[in-house]
Formats: sequence, structure tokens, C-alpha cells
Amino acid sequence: MSRVVVTGANGFVGDALCRTLLERGHAVTGLVRRAGTCAPGVDEWVFDRADFEGIDEAWPASLEARCVVHLAARVHVMHDNAVDPLAAFRASNVQGALRVARAAQRHGVQRFVFVSSIKALGETDPGRPLREDDPALPQDAYGQSKREAELALHRFGREQGLDVVVVRPPLVYGPGVKANFLQLMRAIAAGLPLPLGALAAQRSLVYVGNLADALAECALDARAAHGCFHVADGEDTTTTELARSIGRHLRKPARLVPVPSGCLRLMGRMTGRAPQIERLTGSLRVDASRLRSTLGWQPPYSFEEGLAATARWYLTSRRSR
Repeated sequence: MSRVVVTGANGFVGDALCRTLLERGHAVTGLVRRAGTCAPGVDEWVFDRADFEGIDEAWPASLEARCVVHLAARVHVMHDNAVDPLAAFRASNVQGALRVARAAQRHGVQRFVFVSSIKALGETDPGRPLREDDPALPQDAYGQSKREAELALHRFGREQGLDVVVVRPPLVYGPGVKANFLQLMRAIAAGLPLPLGALAAQRSLVYVGNLADALAECALDARAAHGCFHVADGEDTTTTELARSIGRHLRKPARLVPVPSGCLRLMGRMTGRAPQIERLTGSLRVDASRLRSTLGWQPPYSFEEGLAATARWYLTSRRSR
């Protein structure tokens, strides 16, 4: 049995990872800001200082862990209220991550898994699925901060002997999902007409159960050492197909209007929402073959199984309100 520290353990992905690790018989310490928010069986470590300042001094004397999986982050938001969004993202996603890595290394942790994002490389693919060694062209402050954190952590790992592993997921969905995916589900469930009926661009997604499984492997498999891995379901889809599939699982057919992607891009430029429209109309596929070939990893859930579980959660949570 190994002990793994999970930062952001009460979050969407963190909760799924903790449950996966516990199911495999491992001990889990969840680093969170509020008490009583972790899954049953997780040993809570409550630390509420911003950007992990003072985390080294606060490290419990009795805590001996093999690996830290760093999920806590300032996440991408469509309308950031910070005066300087990039500085705010850097403070949390770069400096915060480095503070946790330094503390982990000083207290005997062997491996640090940094959960980055495909946005560290960019918002669209170059006509083929993005590979781990493709040039990084982040398009917003969140993506830039994630890329800077990757580089800083790899440098720290080389200098201090810490095994740093980077994992880049695309859009994550599953029970408990928020943001754009949840908004899409709500719109479809409400029967709202959506201009998504003619989008042919392919997108990679990853079900939260698949991501949690992959992160558990990256945390504990010796073959993952010093690696950088993309992770995805392996079944790319279009936004149009995704909306139709969601509607089918919600038992509420999606009302899709076939607006050409060129028209959507024009409307995006006219309304100042070009980046958001590009995320809908552009292709963003990831090549996850390195994870499969290096670790022998296979996603335990299919795309349809993941969508079905997400829809069940949505319908159940809506009825319980």
C-alpha cells in the first residue's frame, strides 16, 4: 500500500481520483481548504492559505507519502475579474505548484504528478491530434500559466531529484461537471434551440473516471517516471454529435439549428466572443498513444458509458432540488 497526497481532493477530478486510489487499496491524504469535504476514507489535511504559502512549514510531521498529485489550481473562466489575469493565474498555477513541489521534495516525496491541461499547447490542433512534444502555443492566461508551470516543475525536478510527471487532459466531463458542459446539458434539457447543428470539427474529451484511473497509474507506475502524457477517451466527437448524444441520454432530443461554422465565427468576431466560438468550431484532438504504449493503459469506460453516467447524475440531481 502506498500513500498519495491529492491537492484539490474535494474537487470534481480530485474526488474521483481519491475514490479510485482508495478502491485500489492505497492510503490517501486530501489537501483541502475546508474540513469535512473529502470522500469517506480520505485523511484530510486542511490548509487554507492562498497559493500554498507556508505549505512547507505546515507539512504534518507524521505524513510520509510516495507521491503528490497536484490538482488544485486557479481554473479557466470565461470572464476573469482579476485586474491582471495572467499574474493571478501565475500566482496560483505556477508559484503555488512550485511551493507544493518544494515541500513535497523536502519531506521525502518521490514523485509529483502535475495535472496540467491540453490548453498548455493551444486551443486547436494542427490538422492532426496534438502530441506531447508539439510546440506550445497557449492562447489565454490559463493555458500560459499551465505551460509555465510545466517548465518550472520539470526544471525543479531535474535540479532537486524529484520525479515530475505531467498529465494533460482535454475537456473533462462526468458526474459533478460544471462550467460549459453543464450549461450545454441544461440548455438541451430545457429544449432550447442551439446553433450547433453543422459543426464537423473533431474534439477529444475524457470522462472523469478515465482521467482518475490514468492519474492513479501515473502516480504509482514506475514506467511513468519523468513523463508527459496526454489522456483522452479515445473516441473523438463533434460538438454536434456530442449535443445529440447528450439529448439521447437525457431523453430530450437536442434542438439543433444547422448554422455553418463560418457564420458562427463571424458572429463571434462581431460580438467580441471570437475565442469562445473558436472553441466550439475548431478541432482539438489529442494523441494519447504515449500513455497507452508506456503504461499499457486503457480507458475503463467508453464514451457512451461516461455520457450515460453523466446524464444519470444530472437527472438525479435535478429531481433532488
